[in-house]
Amino acid sequence: MPYVSSRFMHIFRAVESLSQFLEESEGRVGFVPTMGALHQGHLELVKEAKSKSDIVVVSVYVNPTQFNNPDDLKNYPRDEEGDRSKLESAGCDVLWFPQESDMYPDGVHSEQFDLGILENVMEGSFRPGHYQGVATIVDRLFSAVRPDVAIFGEKDFQQVAVIRRMAELKSHPTEIFTASTIREKDGLAMSSRNLLLEPNYREASPVIYKAMKRAGEDRENMSPDHAKAAAIREIQSSGLDVEYVEIVDSSTLSSIVKWDESEEPRIFVAAYAGKVRLIDNLKLN
Repeated sequence: MPYVSSRFMHIFRAVESLSQFLEESEGRVGFVPTMGALHQGHLELVKEAKSKSDIVVVSVYVNPTQFNNPDDLKNYPRDEEGDRSKLESAGCDVLWFPQESDMYPDGVHSEQFDLGILENVMEGSFRPGHYQGVATIVDRLFSAVRPDVAIFGEKDFQQVAVIRRMAELKSHPTEIFTASTIREKDGLAMSSRNLLLEPNYREASPVIYKAMKRAGEDRENMSPDHAKAAAIREIQSSGLDVEYVEIVDSSTLSSIVKWDESEEPRIFVAAYAGKVRLIDNLKLN
């Protein structure tokens, strides 16, 4: 079924139907690409898109090329009916469920983009090929929707840098904006993966935010390297397995060894809470 009309929201599956609808519509198009299992953070992106456009399009597609682990892809949470209900309540105008045959007509594989340092640091280093998959799918989503603006969450700070790079390489005219990370009351960054956390790890996971905040508070007393080491100790003491902690310049994502090397240093963390991999970042004021 390529198209469904509800009282408040248009729902598409076939890319041709979506493109035709948007071509016949008037006004600025705002776009929020997601992988579904939506939470309040996603809905804040929709709100931001509504403030910058006339028609808000949200895509829900679990993209296979950005998963390094087949089990991670298989277990990624999916909730189509819940997503639909939340988006309709949030005032989304168009919900699109891209089909694999449209996104990967020549088979499921990534294009290759010159991503520079972004592919060799932090997520790029620990998840080889991940950002090629991200760049590939967002390029194809942009080509289908042709949005005037697109909104992404700051939690995926490095990913946004990748998308900006891809948009530059492919000459997409879309303006790319970020919205602040939305957190639970205990500081844990909202993520679809949080649904997979076992209770004991859910209780422990806010240590990531606490350790990042402490790194900012300790700037006067210790170097970036010492702040990183302290964050690692604090996170691991709560039972999480740290994959990396890095303190970098927000603009270049290059590591810093002295605080005065960056006007806007930022700390990045990736850690496993049991089998669930969590990422987060924070600007260190």
